[in-house]
Amino acid sequence: MSEIKDLTDKIVKFVNDRDWQQFHNPKDLAISLVLEASEVIEHFQWKSHAEIDKYVKSNKDNIGEELADVLYWVLLISHYLEIDLKFALENKIKKNVKKYPTEKAKGQHTKYNKL
Repeated sequence: MSEIKDLTDKIVKFVNDRDWQQFHNPKDLAISLVLEASEVIEHFQWKSHAEIDKYVKSNKDNIGEELADVLYWVLLISHYLEIDLKFALENKIKKNVKKYPTEKAKGQHTKYNKL
């Protein structure tokens, strides 16, 4: 069993055990994902690079919990929408390799259409 499927199965069991699937629709799941991603951003808001470096060292567990929340919603959405995340990510990487060829993109932060 793949690690992604194993994690997804744990999340689905957690949801089903509580009968929460009745509240889950794509819109509300996407909103939950964005809300959790915002909680990741809060850890870095208004901090300088030096402050962030220090903060991360002492708050990795809290940041990790927020990232886990984001992953939770990504896996749950992909489950309900029957999207194979491994396949989707592999295809996205292939597209990005074409959009950002190494010889043009290396060391650049420019968007692909401006390279």
